[in-house]
Amino acid sequence: MQSALRRLLPLLAAALLLTLAPARAPAQPITITAMPIERLDASGAVRFGPLEFRGGLVLSSTSSTFGGVSGLVLDAKGEEFLAVTDKGWWLSGRIASEGDRPVGIRNARMAPMMADNGKALSEQGRGDVESLVRVPSGVLVGIEGAQEVWLFPGPEPLRAFGAKLISDPALARLGGNQGPETLLAPPGGVPAAVIVIAEESPDDPAALPGFLFGPLGKPKPLGRFTVARSDEFAATDAALADDGTVYLLERRFDYLRGVALRLRRFPLSAITPGAVITGEVLLTANRLAAIDNMEGLALHRNAAGELILTLISDDNFSPLQRTLLLRFALVE
Repeated sequence: MQSALRRLLPLLAAALLLTLAPARAPAQPITITAMPIERLDASGAVRFGPLEFRGGLVLSSTSSTFGGVSGLVLDAKGEEFLAVTDKGWWLSGRIASEGDRPVGIRNARMAPMMADNGKALSEQGRGDVESLVRVPSGVLVGIEGAQEVWLFPGPEPLRAFGAKLISDPALARLGGNQGPETLLAPPGGVPAAVIVIAEESPDDPAALPGFLFGPLGKPKPLGRFTVARSDEFAATDAALADDGTVYLLERRFDYLRGVALRLRRFPLSAITPGAVITGEVLLTANRLAAIDNMEGLALHRNAAGELILTLISDDNFSPLQRTLLLRFALVE
C-alpha cells in the first residue's frame, strides 16, 4: 500500500501543478490579404544606393486584432516570422515569396501576450510592446510606457508566459513615447547581453540613448552610449547581421513633411560605454515613396548569400494608415 502511494504522489503533484498553472487560450488563426507593391516610388527605380528594392505587400485583415505591428524577427530562410503589436499581441506566420519578392502571408496566427500571473500584458498597462529579439532561452520584448524588457521563455512564444527581466532607473527616465524601441542580443553577450536603443531622448534632441545590460541570467547595467540623432528621425527598430553590422531603422513624422524613413548601419564593435555613433546612411525615403510608419526590421540571407532587409509598418489601427511589408537586398 505504501509503495503504491509513493508511486501515486508524483502524479498527484503534477496534476496539482497543472491545475494551478495559468490557463492559456489557443492562438487564433487569421486570414491576411496581401496586395503587391510593384514600385517603391513613382520613378520606378529599383536601385537606391547599395539597396535594391525586391518587392512589397500591403497587408490587411478582417480580424480586429490585426494591426499595430511594431517589431519583427525572421527565421534563417526569411520565411517563418514572429511579430509583436503595440496592443500586446503576438503575430506569427510565413511569408510566401517568389525568389526574394514577397507574394503573401500564410498560416497567420495571433495570441495575446500573457504574463506569468496568467493575465494579458494589455490588462496590466504593458500592452505597448515595441521590439523583440530572439535569445537562446526564448524571446525578449521591449515594452514602452513601462520601459521594461520581458523574457518569454521556450521555443513557442505564442504559448509562453512572460516575466519582467529588466527594469532600470535609467530606462524609467524615458518619456511615455520614448521607450525601448529596439533590442539587440549579440551572440556571446559582447559588448552586452542585451542592448536597448530608445526611440528618443527625454532631454537631448540630438541623441538616441543606448543602454547596455548583462549577463542575460541576471542583467545589470553595463553602461550607456549614444547614437547621434539628426533631422528629427527617431529610432524604431534595429537588427544585427551575421557579419557584426547593426542596421538601424528610423522614422520621422510631422504634418508638414509627412512620414519618412531612414536606414543606417554601423559595426557592433562601435557600441562601447560612452560611445557616440553616427553610422552610414543607406536609404532615406519620404511620403512620395510606398512607405508608412515603418517600425519593424528583420534580416536574413537569401540563397545567393545576399543580405535581405525586411521592413514592416505600424498602422496605429488607423484607417488612414497601412500595414506595409517591404524587402530590399544589399547589393553593394
